[in-house]
Amino acid sequence: MTRIYFDYNATTPVAPAVVDEVVRVTRDVFGNASSVHAFGQQAKTVVDAARSALAALLGADPSEVVFTSGGTEADNFAIRGAAEALEPAGRRHLIASAIEHEAVLNTLKALARRGWRTTLLRLDETGVVAPDRLREAITDDTALVSVMHANNEIGTIQPVAELAAIAHAHGALMHTDAVQSAGKIPVDVRALGVDLLSVSAHKFNGPKGAGALWIKRGTRMQPVMTGGKHERNRRAGTENVPALAGLGVAATLAAQKMSSEALRVAALRDRLEAGILRAVPGTAVNGARESRVPNTTNISFDHIEAESLLIALDLEGVAVSTGSACSSGTLEPSHVLRAMGLPPHRTQNSLRFSLGMFSNQEEVDRVIELMPRLVEKLRGLTRKPVVAGG
Repeated sequence: MTRIYFDYNATTPVAPAVVDEVVRVTRDVFGNASSVHAFGQQAKTVVDAARSALAALLGADPSEVVFTSGGTEADNFAIRGAAEALEPAGRRHLIASAIEHEAVLNTLKALARRGWRTTLLRLDETGVVAPDRLREAITDDTALVSVMHANNEIGTIQPVAELAAIAHAHGALMHTDAVQSAGKIPVDVRALGVDLLSVSAHKFNGPKGAGALWIKRGTRMQPVMTGGKHERNRRAGTENVPALAGLGVAATLAAQKMSSEALRVAALRDRLEAGILRAVPGTAVNGARESRVPNTTNISFDHIEAESLLIALDLEGVAVSTGSACSSGTLEPSHVLRAMGLPPHRTQNSLRFSLGMFSNQEEVDRVIELMPRLVEKLRGLTRKPVVAGG
């Protein structure tokens, strides 16, 4: 069976050039990047090159890039580090959107148990945070606002620059989780106007276990990982040199191919989306269709449990998801779709299709061909036929 992978937002296949570099560095560059001898300096050179490559992708200065183990750690560092640094000034209020990744939402819950006040911004059916919602919620006690650049489930792009301006007007810091946007669309930290930005290598064809937090020069942060003086005293621990080397190559590849790849993948995504909507009655796209990353569509299927359709597709060799991989395995409806105010059945009958580097038209057409039969079969089990427009 030929398998089709349409779950790139969960993780991406590693680019061949990245694999080659990870293998080469694992084999040949085994020194500790903190050691002063030649072996250590060889490793440090690799780490510095990766830092420069990622900085170039983000429009940043390399000295502002702090390497982490991935997006979850970067989000934790951003929120905990900023909150604890600003606590002595009496700023104990944190704001995030209600559709953030669990790494943000659960970190806010943990800080709330320690006395911080938290506010989650609700959204409408577009899945976009309205700046007025932030204006209503922010106070002079707000330490940090965290709103993701692009959502992992529906792909919507947030007005981060406008939100950052509101945060700064009240003396708060602005963090954005750019895990789902970096490498797919231009991400320029200066243009966004943020103070903190998280990325993860495995979302743009790099290895797992490598990510970064960009920290604007001058931003006060309390380290959340203590130990040695690694990463300019901001994140202790011996660097994962092979993984960081892979991150650097992935960042360079993303910068080189982003424009052409975004057009190619968007065309495939639009073909898939239009084909499903045309062939399967009782379907609708969740979230704004104009402002979103080029690879993602989230579609609801009336009178079907998304989990059942996901399994049916998997049996046909097609991998998709019901939402974030980090919250899979639960029976809870999507917190993203719920926060958008969608009716209960829409929060439980939707699938995310996310494409990427190795996706092609033949795969798209195969999925379009499969969907009517699978959906009809599952709806037949519930004895709830759906007519066009229903």
